[in-house]
Amino acid sequence: SQSLMESGGGSVQAGGSLKLSCVHSGLPSRTWMGWFRQAPGKEREGVAAIFVGGSTTYYSASVEGRFFVSQDSAENTIYLQMNSLKVEDTAIYYCASDRSVGRLWTDSTAQYWGQGTQVTVST
Repeated sequence: SQSLMESGGGSVQAGGSLKLSCVHSGLPSRTWMGWFRQAPGKEREGVAAIFVGGSTTYYSASVEGRFFVSQDSAENTIYLQMNSLKVEDTAIYYCASDRSVGRLWTDSTAQYWGQGTQVTVST
């Protein structure tokens, strides 16, 4: 079976940092993984993506320069380092995976999704 499990969410003051983790299992050896977020009343949006088995990354304009996605293949884990957090970053953050970068990043219809972890940024 295939599974994704996020962790690392929490509450932080604006300007602070958090690091999210996503442990994955049973996924293709060469696949795309990404971080998405959804706030109440808003559409789900892509935050960052990374090609597992390579090094290609993508970032949304709203987080580029502040957030960084990375991977540890030995631990079957991807990370999202979030710096200079803003109130508008508050959302549930989801980890997702798909062999197609189009479905993952362009269409936001990845095949596999985690349950999400809450990130709350306050002033």
